[in-house]
Parts: sequence; C-alpha cells; structure tokens
Amino acid sequence: MTQPQLNEFIPPPECPVFEPSWEEFADPFAYINKIRPIAEKTGICKIRPPPEWQPPFACDVDRLKFTPRIQRLNELEAQTRVKLNFLDQIAKFWELQGCTLKIPHVERKILDLYQLNKLVNEEGGFDAVCKDRRWTKISVKMGFAPGKAIGSHLRAHYERILYPYNLFQTGSNLPKATLTNDTKDKEYTPHDLPQRQSVQPQETCSIARRAKRMKSEVKFCKTRPNLRRRMGTYSYQKNCFTQVDHYMCLVCGSGSSEDRLLLCDGCDDSYHIFCLIPPLHDVPKGDWRCPKCLAQECGKPPVAFGFEQAGRSYTLQAFGDMADSFKSDYFNMPVHMVPTELVEKEFWRLVSTIEEDVTVEYGADIASKEFGSGFPVRNSHFQVSPEDEHYLTSGWNLNNMPVLDASVLTHVTADICGMKLPWLYVGMCFSSFCWHIEDHWSYSINYLHWGEPKTWYGAPGYAAEHLEAVMKKLAPELFESQPDLLHQLVTIMNPNTLMNNGVPIYRTNQCAGEFVITFPRAYHSGFNQGFNFAEAVNFCTMDWLPIGRNCVKHYRQLSRYCVFSHDEMICNMACKADTMDVDLASAIHKDMTTMIQEEEELRQKTKKMGVVQSRQVDYEVLPDEERQCCKCWTTCYLSGITCACSPQKTVCLYHTQNLCSCPQSNLTLHYKFTLDELYSMMVSIKLRAESYKDWVRSVEEILENKGNKKRGLDELHSLVEQAETKVFSHTSLLDQLRTVTSEADKVAVVAQQLLNGKRQTRYRSGGGKSQNQNELTVEELRGFVRQLDSLPCNIRQAPLLKDLLTRVDDFQQRSERLLSDESPSPLELQDLLDVSLGLDVELPQLPLLRERLEQARWLEAVHQASGRPDSLCLDTMRRLIDQGVGLAPHSSVERAMARLQELLTVSEQWEERVLSLMEARPYHSLDTLDAALQEVENIPAYLPNCLQLKDVVTKAKKWLHEAEALQLGGRIPVLESLSELVLRADGIPVKLDPLSRLEALINDVQMWKESAAKTFLLKNSPFSLLEVLCPKCDIGAGYQKSRSKKIKEAPQISKKSSTKLESVCDVERALSESKDSASAMVTLAEVRQREMEILLALRASNESKFLPGENCYALSVCVCQKAPSGAMVQCELCRDIFHCGCVETTVDLEYGQAWLCPLCQQSRKPPLDKVLPLLASLQRIRVRLPEGDALRFLIERTVRWQHRVQQACTEGVLEKVSKMVSARLGPELEELMVEGFLLQVTLPETEQLYRYLLYKLAPLPSHSTPCGGNTEQDQQSPRGSPEHNKVTQHLKQRKESSDSQHSEKAKKCRKKSKKSKERSEESQSSPTHSVSDPAPSDSEEDYSLCAAPWCREPEGDEVNWVQCDGSCNQWFHQICVGLSAERAEKEDYICISCSQPDYDDCERRMKTKK
Repeated sequence: MTQPQLNEFIPPPECPVFEPSWEEFADPFAYINKIRPIAEKTGICKIRPPPEWQPPFACDVDRLKFTPRIQRLNELEAQTRVKLNFLDQIAKFWELQGCTLKIPHVERKILDLYQLNKLVNEEGGFDAVCKDRRWTKISVKMGFAPGKAIGSHLRAHYERILYPYNLFQTGSNLPKATLTNDTKDKEYTPHDLPQRQSVQPQETCSIARRAKRMKSEVKFCKTRPNLRRRMGTYSYQKNCFTQVDHYMCLVCGSGSSEDRLLLCDGCDDSYHIFCLIPPLHDVPKGDWRCPKCLAQECGKPPVAFGFEQAGRSYTLQAFGDMADSFKSDYFNMPVHMVPTELVEKEFWRLVSTIEEDVTVEYGADIASKEFGSGFPVRNSHFQVSPEDEHYLTSGWNLNNMPVLDASVLTHVTADICGMKLPWLYVGMCFSSFCWHIEDHWSYSINYLHWGEPKTWYGAPGYAAEHLEAVMKKLAPELFESQPDLLHQLVTIMNPNTLMNNGVPIYRTNQCAGEFVITFPRAYHSGFNQGFNFAEAVNFCTMDWLPIGRNCVKHYRQLSRYCVFSHDEMICNMACKADTMDVDLASAIHKDMTTMIQEEEELRQKTKKMGVVQSRQVDYEVLPDEERQCCKCWTTCYLSGITCACSPQKTVCLYHTQNLCSCPQSNLTLHYKFTLDELYSMMVSIKLRAESYKDWVRSVEEILENKGNKKRGLDELHSLVEQAETKVFSHTSLLDQLRTVTSEADKVAVVAQQLLNGKRQTRYRSGGGKSQNQNELTVEELRGFVRQLDSLPCNIRQAPLLKDLLTRVDDFQQRSERLLSDESPSPLELQDLLDVSLGLDVELPQLPLLRERLEQARWLEAVHQASGRPDSLCLDTMRRLIDQGVGLAPHSSVERAMARLQELLTVSEQWEERVLSLMEARPYHSLDTLDAALQEVENIPAYLPNCLQLKDVVTKAKKWLHEAEALQLGGRIPVLESLSELVLRADGIPVKLDPLSRLEALINDVQMWKESAAKTFLLKNSPFSLLEVLCPKCDIGAGYQKSRSKKIKEAPQISKKSSTKLESVCDVERALSESKDSASAMVTLAEVRQREMEILLALRASNESKFLPGENCYALSVCVCQKAPSGAMVQCELCRDIFHCGCVETTVDLEYGQAWLCPLCQQSRKPPLDKVLPLLASLQRIRVRLPEGDALRFLIERTVRWQHRVQQACTEGVLEKVSKMVSARLGPELEELMVEGFLLQVTLPETEQLYRYLLYKLAPLPSHSTPCGGNTEQDQQSPRGSPEHNKVTQHLKQRKESSDSQHSEKAKKCRKKSKKSKERSEESQSSPTHSVSDPAPSDSEEDYSLCAAPWCREPEGDEVNWVQCDGSCNQWFHQICVGLSAERAEKEDYICISCSQPDYDDCERRMKTKK
C-alpha cells in the first residue's frame, strides 16, 4: 500500500448503510426510530430502499429553468479564505499608496505571505527574528529545505512587503520603504483582486489539463499621465507652472522642495515624499492617499462573504451539457470513467490552494412548488401510471414525509420551502454544500433521483459544539466579522483538519436511488461528483421536540431568525388533543410543561419590573416580521412587550429592558393565552395521554399478567368498546385485544362442554377407577387447561381443573425424575404411589413405579449395608445377592449386583490370604503385613481375619515404638519393662527385629544375677539376692515367722499405692517404679535409715533382757524360742543369744572375730574387689534392675562407711573409748560398728575396728571360747579397754598391707597408654591416714584425686589409674572401680556418673538430707 503524499486527503470512515426489508420500509418514521440509536452516533446514514422501489421522475423538465450560484472553490475553505482576505488587505494597502502588489516566487513557488506573516508574529516580530537570526527556522517551518539561504530571501520579502503593513497596523514609525512603482522585479506577478486569477498555477501538476484561466495582468491603479500631481497641483502638458506657496508639508511644516511635495487625492493635504512613512523616492504615478486617508480606508469593515448568482439561467439540459463538458475537459476523460476517489482528492486540493482558482456553478435551493417535485404528486402535470400510484401516498415521497401524522411539522400552518416543501438541487462536478445544520436542528432527508454520486460528510450531534469551536479556533478572522458564519452555508473545512482536532467525521457516497438522512444538530457538508439531480426536505419526530426547544434558546443567543414559532406549533397541537396520537400527546405534554413554566416565570419577572398594562393579541394573524423580537429576532407567540413610543417594535420577555428608555409602566404586555388557558390546554393534552396510557396499562395487564390477575370477560369487551369510542389509533395492541376477546368467547363454550362431559363420565363409573376407559386422559386435561391459560379471563371451573392438572403434572414430573434417577428413594416412590390414589386420571407410570419400588428397596438395603462396613459380613453379602437375583433388570441393580459380587469375591480371597500371612512360620516382617493391611483397609466389609491382622500390626507398631522409646535419649531401660516387652512379643505373630536384642539383653541380666547370687548368697540360702543386697526393713524376733507371710501378701500390697517400705516386696516395687537410679538411691537411703533405727532399737531391746534384775529363765531366746540354758552364744549385731546347739558356730573362732547369728549373717559377704566388677559389668549391660540399684547403693554405703571410719580415726574418736566411764560405746561408734556389721561386703576396716574396740573394752583373756556359760560375761567380753594407739596402728598396717598387695598386682598388669599414670609417693604417709601423728609433714605430696565417691585412697610406689571414656573424662583408681589392669587395657570404661546421669543429683540429695 502506497503511503499518502504530504497534505493528501485521507477519506474519513464510512457512515452506516441500512437496507430495510419491505415490511420495515412500509413505515418511514418507525424504521427511522429503529435505526436512530445507531445512526445518530455518526450524524448521517444512508438508506438503500428495496430494489423494487423505483419512483418515476416527475419533475417538469421543460419548465425547469434556474439561475445557479457561482462557487470559487478556494474561497469556500475557511483557512484558504483567511489567506485570500489577508492578501486583499495587503494589496489594498499598497494600492492606496500608488503601488502595485506583486507576489514574489521563492524556489519556483508562490510565497505564502499569510503563513510568513503568521510565523514571524509567532516568533516575536520582525526585530526579534532578525536579532535571534531565526529566518532559517522560519523557512524550514514553511517547508523549504534548509541550507539554501532561503531565510535571507524571506527576510527581504517580509521587510519590503509585510513589515510596512505591520508597522502601519500598529501605528508605529515606519522605516523607509523600498517598494516603489519604479522598482521592477521579474519574479513578481500582479495580483488581480477582483478575479482572483493573477496567481499562475504550477507548471507541473498531477492533472493533465486545467480550466482556462485569464493570463493578462490587470493593474489596480489607472495611470493618468495628464493628471500627475506635483507641487500640490495637477501639472498640464504645457510648460507653464503656477506658484503654490501656500501649500505646506503637514509633517515638517515647510513649503520648501516644491517638486517633492505631494497632494493627497482624498483630503488634499500636502506631504513631502521624504517626510512620509515610509519615504518615497519619487512621485507615484497613480492616485495617492495620505496616511490619514489610508487608515480610514483600511479600517472599513469587510463586506460579508456570500455566493454570487450566475449571469445566465440554465435549463436542465443546458446545465447538464455544461457540467459534463467541464468534468470531461478538467480530467481529460469521459465523465463516467473518472473515479470518485480521484474527484474527492482533487476537490479538497483545490479548496485548499490559492494558486489555482476553479469556479463552478450549483443549482441549489430550487423550490419544488414552482417547477414540480421529482416525486409524483396529485394534481400535477405528470401523469402517473396505475402501477406507480402507490408512490403518490408513500411515506418516503418527500412531499408526504413532512406532513405525516408522526411528523410534528404537519402542525406548522405555513408552507415553509425547504422544510415542509422539498427543495431541488442540480449539481455539477465540484459544486458543494458547506458545513451546516438544519433549521431548528431538525432531521433532513435527501434523495438522489439520478446522476452521478453526491459525497457527504457528517459529524454527530453531540460533536456540534466541538466542530464549531475547532473552526473558530482555526479561522478566527472569519468569525470576528460574521459570528453566525456557519449558519450562512458559505464555509467549508477539510474533514482531515477537523478529525485531526478531535471531531468525529464520517462520509458516504450517495448514489442514484438512495436516501441520506441527517439527524438533529448533525453538521454535514459535501460536494457533487458530477451532474445529478437531488431533492431534500426536513421532518421532525416526537423525539425532536426537546431538541427543537433548545435550538430556539440557541437562536436567541445568536440573534438568529426562527423559521417558525416553536411555541405556536406546540399550542396548535395541544388544541387538537382529542384526536392526537397518544404517544405524541405524551411528548407534547412534557414539552408544554417546560414552555408554561418558563412563560409563567417570565411574566412574573416582567410584572415585578413594573409592566402592568396587558392586552391579548392574536399573534398567528400577524406576519412574522411584525412579531419578531428586535433584539434576538425570536418569533413571539405566547407573549411580547411593546411601547407606545415605537409601536412597530416588539421584544420578547427575555429582552424587556432592550425595547426603549421609557418607564416600565409605559410598556404593554401582549399575550396570546392567559396562564389559566395554557394550563387548561396542558390538562387536556395530559388527559389524552393518560387516558390512552390507562387503556394501554389495562390491556397490557390483561395480556401480560395472565397467571396473576385475570379479569372477567366483560372487562375485555369494555376495553374494546372504549378504544372504538375514543378513536384510539389502530395499533397492534388493539388488534391483539380483539383477538384475545374472541378467543376467550370460544374457549368459555368449550370449557363448559369439557366439564359437563367429565361429570357424566364420573357418574357412569360411580367415581371409582375400575374402568380405565372412563378416566380422563392427561392429554385431554392438559389441552383444556392450556386453553384456559391462554385466556385473560377467569372461568368458574378453572381452579378445580387447574389444581388437578397441577397435581397430575407434579406426579408426572416426580415420576419422570424418579424413573430417570439411577437410585430413587423408596420413600419417595411409596409416597408417589400414595399420591396417585387421589388422581382420577389415567396414569401409565404406575406399573413402572411399583417395579422401581422393589428395586429401590433392595438398593437401599445394599446401600445401608455398604454404609456400615463394620457389619457387612460375608453372609450378609450372600443374602443380598440372592435377593437381587429375583428383581427386574435395571442398570442400577446390575451395577449394584456386580459391585456386591466383586466385593464378596475380593473379601473371600483376602480372608484366606490374611489367615495364611498370620499363620506363616517364620513370621513375616511388619512391612509385609502393613502393605497387606493397606490393601485390606480399602475393602468396605467386615472381615474378621483382616481385623485381626490390623490388631496385630497395631500391636507390632506399638511394641516397636515402646522398644525404641526404652533407650531413647540415652535412657537405661528397666528390667521389668524389658521382660514385659519380651513377654508381649510372644503374642505378636510378626517378625520383630529388636526382639532378639532384647532377649539377649535379658539373658545377660539373668547371667549377671546368677553371677551376683554366687558371689553373695550362701549355699541353700533362704534369702533372695535383693534381700541380701538391700538394707533390711523387717528385723526382729518374729522375722523368720513373718517372712513367708509377707512374701505371700506381696501381690496384694503391690496393687496398692502405699508409700510404706515394710518388706522386701515394698522395696522391690518402689525400685521398679522409680524413674531413674537417683530416685532409687533415695528410696534405698530411706530403707537404710529405717534399718538402722530398727536395728539399734532391737539391740537395745535384746540387751535390756539380760539386765541383772531380770529373770533369765522366763525369757524366750534363740531360734527355738526357749529359755536360755547351757552354752549360749551372742550375736554381735542384733545382740540376741542363741543355744550353741541350735545354731552353727565356729569352734576355732579367734579373738577379735565377730559372730553373727543366722538371721544377721545372710550372705557370704564377699570382699569389695569382687563386688566392684559386678557393678561395672552391669553398667556395660545398661539395664536397670532392683538388684543392680541395691548393689550400687551397697557399694556407695560401703565406701561412705569407710570414709566415716577413716574420719573417726582422724578426728580421734577411737582414743576416747578407753576414757568412757561406763565401759560402753558411744552412740556414734555403736552406729558405726553396727553399720559395718550390716554391710554385705567383707572389709578389713570392719575387723580392725571390731578388734580395736574389743581390745579396748574387753582385753584378751587367758582362755577364750566362743561359747560361755554366763551370758553376762559374753556380753561384757567385747567390752575390754585395749590400748587405742596400738589398735589404730594395727588397723593402719592392715590397710597398708592390703593396698600393697593391690599395688603388687598392678605392677604385673599391662597398663593402657592413654588411661594410666604413675603416682610417686614419698616415704612418709599422708597425715590424713595417720592416727598416731596427725600433724602434717614438711613436704607435701603432689597427687591427683580419684573421682570415685568411695575412693579407697590406695598407697604405694605404683597405683593403677583408668580414665572414663564417657563425657566426663575423669580419672579413677582401678581398685576403686573394681577394674583389673587387663580389662582396663582391653575394654572401654564408662563411670557410673556417665552411664547413669541422675546419679550425681541423687548423691547431692543424700548429702543434703544428712
């Protein structure tokens, strides 16, 4: 696609084109109202009648003779006319100074002086452009190429031609002018103002041939050589001169230089040519005007622009020949071959140029009344053929359209040419009609009878003000002199220019036989493509009324004549209210309400101004020129103001003050109607509109609200009679009412017959349902009710029959819904069957409903069973399948049977598979069973084996969770929990991976218990390991008898949450329930406290038996509970005596060895170095059990007792024994000695302490025997008073000997490189271990402390140490933790603090408690 050239015309978008059908074309105003929402958006539209609609051309061609208008194309366009007016002013300026204006050429183009002047003014004027050197910029803006020094040429031309004119316009001093009559410039061509033909066209043009133009130059000033002015007077050809000394120059006041003195041809004033502004070099040849006369001539207002009438008249044939000849000569081709696009572009080029002056002629506004319309009319010279007679009355006949009933112009009494009477238009190529809107902003319709197309341009009505503003903006000079320029139809503007400024423009080409309609206030213009004949007229519809009133207001503001009185037209229509179209009456009522309101306000305002005189006048009998407002030229009708001073003058009520200067009381109000008469007219028109509205409302209510508010048949007849009486217009609504009324009469008769027949049928059948042929079919009932529904009236039997049909329809709808439903509800089916019993109509759905009821009940049973999968067992499935086999076939039943059978098969298979999984040996893994369970859980049925599998999997997961939780976070499990967990695993048929590890752990614990039992328990000992290791909680004479009873009662006691620790069972339960080792240590500490209290009390009780005042033979002693007799032996712990024959005694018991009774001697009492490995091995097993807690407590108790003994030695408590007066031990020593006997561990300190105390309190006799006849002696025998220092020294030597043995063994062991260290001891022992010499030595030993709380503080040249591999990294003596050198080398050691984190807390609590 080629790009458009610069300033080339671009066609606007096309307007809508409508092609009505014959039905739509029948009513013109109805069709126009139909397309109005679309067409009014573009302002214009084109209508193509049906192809068969071809009215004959009825104009009297022979009589038609007209004088066309002359149109110079470049004067039509607003912007071009502004340029030409400017050139006229410039030419006139120089002509009055005796000079001829010649327009210069630049770059072989005529210089646009108007654009040059405008650009210089925009840049600040001549001085500013010269100062800033902006002439090159101006040349570029004017379209000249830069770099060719065009600016200097433009400056010279401006300074010569335009600058003096601008200075003259401003009244400033003018510089010397260089443009004189003697200056010759071949580039200038004379400007012929009258003919606009001086400017020659370009040599190169796109069109090959132009219209002939005049080429002779015409000068404006006539040379009169015999009348040349010089020295203030005319000079004759004779050589005689007359003296004129009395002429003086008005500028300098001197009469010198008489040969340079000029006399003005206007006022006879004298001026020197060198005193003039601008100065002249020589005397002008033509007439000359002084500056004063020049200002007076140039200041005259311009003459209003208008078209000239041609100098000759044309017949239609002559004008056609001229038009065709012009077009063919101009385009150099036959007229029918010239494209419309080419003509359109050439037209807009011509109107926009000043270089070419093309003149055409246009036969416009030819009255059809004089020469006859192009459409056939009655009583004309044109004979209409019978087949064309319908065109006489056609609404599209432009003679009929303005006076149709739907057009309000029919109520305008005068025949207005162009509005009510069509105008004829004979066009030629380029003849145009300028931008305008129709009078009173009415509609217009144009029909092209024949000829070449007519090109139209239109703007919508809403853009009218915008278009006016754009044209005033672009050509303000034209509107300054003619404010109503657009109403003169003499100005055109390029559509592209308007579109570029935001005005919506649309176009169309109107061909022969087509209509173009313009809508209210839609600006339109156009031109003819060639010779053609068109006809146009105005019309106004109801929707135009408010627009027309606004137009009158607009005319009043512009002081423009009105073609007719809008108020007069409204009042004329109101006087015909009784026969007026009701829709038109409604529109008139709205407009009349506005009119009366304005009139009332104006009359009240006039009255307040002081106008009191009034007179009623018949304005309609006055000619328009006698009742026009002399201020705004509005045609007065309702009222006007006159004054006696000027009776021929009238003003409207808006301009009362503009009439004259007389007092207001002298003015007289002329009125056509009083306000009461106006209101009466408005009421009549309102009644007409509302009566029809009421009738329409009633009819519409009857026809539309059939189901809600039905009226009687008599009311329908009444409405028909009302329409005929009041002569309502024949509308489709009236036809519909008559049709409905007639139909209602017929249906009423048929309805009565149907009801009578139904009664007879019910009577013959007795009201029963035994005979189906006697029942009314549904279709019969429906047909009757359908007829009732179509009626707008009521029938007495209608409610009963409609109710029956409603219930039947409801039954059928419910039946259809339930039968189409895959699974209908049995309750709904049964309810529907119950409803059918009350319907006296033949219902074919009943057998199917009964059949579906059985199916629905079975489906509901299946659904209920499926909804409770916990109770849907295999037997239930089999029973439902057997029941479903006997049902009628249905898709839902078959699907349910298939699902049920599939469920049964799957359930049976899984029951067998799950059973095999649980009975398999070896057991399956949990993942296998869990995967099977995941599949089983999706089966909606009650499956016992599957539920058992689910229980097994749940138990297995719980068991594994508990197994993992036992040792979670480094916790040490309790043996009872392990045993219970392993015992529970026996009932779970699942392969449990941790089970073997737990069983091995329990086995290790059992082996440890066996090893501990071998270490502690005596052969055939009646005591359990826990009884031996725990502190005693039941000590006394009845201990042996009550022991078995307490063991039997242990289960019942364990069930009670008792906090008493009265038996071993209580202690065992408390240890098992303890959370950690620390709480277990606290419990054992309480038992130990109880043990000490009971034992000390028992010792005191037993010793009190043998006081001197007591009868010894009345006592019950020994295990036999008999009186003392014979050889007796006393227990050093409980202080009870026993017959030597009843208990086993050691005959060779040496002096210093304590004897304990069988009740006190419960274990082997192994040495500590054998006990410590047991605790270490238990720590490696990492299982908590009561025996282990008891063993740990025993070791801790032992170590604490050792420390107490060492502390007693250090503090000199033993030295005080010999000083005791009563020869009895103090409570501290007694408690120390008793606790030493209670320890189930053999310690050298126990024996040494006992011997020391025995030596001190009971010296060694000559003959010593363990059995004696005197119990008193036995009691006193251990209470000798040996030397304390010797015993202490003996104990120390015994301890050193023991440590030395351990040291020797350690030397033979292999030491760990990382966990052993040597300690060097000095020859002197530590002062804390010395009893005889408590003072410290001069040199102290640099040693490390053992971290064991029961450290035995071994001494020697070499002591073996071991470091904890746990988190504490502390060092311990190997002997203190019961570890041999070989084991320390091979195995990792973890101390008790790291293996049992709660141990340290327990230790602190025990110390705090003490």
